Amino acid sequence: MFDGFAAEVVAVGETELFVRHGGTGSPILLLHGHPRTHATWHRVARLLARQHTVVCPDLRGYGRSGKPPTTADHAPYSKRAMAGDLATLMRELGHERFAVAGHDRGSYVAHRLAADHPGLVSRLIVMDGIPIGEALARADARFAAAWWHWFFLGQTTQPAERVINADPDTWYATTDEHMGPEAYEDFRRAIHDPAVVHAMCEDYRAGLTVDRDADDADRAAGRRLTMPTLFLWSSKDDMEELYGDPLAIWREWAGDVRGHAIDSGHHMAEEAPEDVARSILSFLNDG
Repeated sequence: MFDGFAAEVVAVGETELFVRHGGTGSPILLLHGHPRTHATWHRVARLLARQHTVVCPDLRGYGRSGKPPTTADHAPYSKRAMAGDLATLMRELGHERFAVAGHDRGSYVAHRLAADHPGLVSRLIVMDGIPIGEALARADARFAAAWWHWFFLGQTTQPAERVINADPDTWYATTDEHMGPEAYEDFRRAIHDPAVVHAMCEDYRAGLTVDRDADDADRAAGRRLTMPTLFLWSSKDDMEELYGDPLAIWREWAGDVRGHAIDSGHHMAEEAPEDVARSILSFLNDG
């Protein structure tokens, strides 16, 4: 999947991250979403690596990365904790300033990385996600019906792990049609690991609690992102149905926002890798 990329495990403080990195040029960090691993990016990474150094980690708790013990407040799986991992990872790899792109849950980590470490992030690309605090503030019956898994995975009184671990393949119902066989096997290895499933649920529990608190605190303090920001969304998903013009939402959080839809379903890096890579390269090379 990642010809010419190095693969290693990097200590980042309280945990360690599995990462692939390769290419030459200015660095870009690519962050996957739920329930994927770094492998979701393999086609996009190959295209970007012609002009940039590309770094693809498994987020903490996901894939082959470390899984710190959980706590009652879910803070070990907060986007702030994940962002801290990534700031350390990039420094360990020799990158003091870099672009970051995140999809789905990875978009929330990318946002938090840019908010908490603005001196590190030169450009931000968010894909199929608005800030968690914004999404929850706007949640209505349509959102609850379409994105009910947020609240199912986020439960603590009736944990979702038992349901998922009973039959992960049926629960996630994913094929290798767009992923490719190697990426699909990496995905299946992850979802069949109960420790990964627990960590992914903790990601959602943090989303409903400490992550929302962090976004709400930024909003209350009037903090806005200052780096150029690109928002990409899947035309065949429900972003516009839920939010109308999603760019208008991001312009409440950042000063320099541009973006457009990608003709794809939700997993756009797998379904439309050339379009995603082209959009990212155009943004990175613009000024």
